[in-house]
Amino acid sequence: MDVLELAGWISLVLLAIGALGALYRIVFGPALLDRAIAVDVLLIALSSGLTVWMALHESLHFIMLVVVASLIGFISSTTLARFTVEGAQANQTEPEPKQRPMGDGGR
Repeated sequence: MDVLELAGWISLVLLAIGALGALYRIVFGPALLDRAIAVDVLLIALSSGLTVWMALHESLHFIMLVVVASLIGFISSTTLARFTVEGAQANQTEPEPKQRPMGDGGR
């Protein structure tokens, strides 16, 4: 086992730990936004793990799956960011216009 193969297996283990952390956040996340971000992290861990696996085995069998997972992650992240910003702007209350005092003579 050479150094590159050892580094590949270590990175696969660390990516699996990250994926387990994302799964925990998906199940027990306190908010919907936390769960959505965890799904994105899980997709990143999946595509990175498949890329390392392909490098270790010197094959390109899963390249389309990596591309599709990356596209789904990108599109879902940008859509989530757009709706989060629009929702935050819609939930902001506009300040009420200040009323003039009653005794100012109507000026």
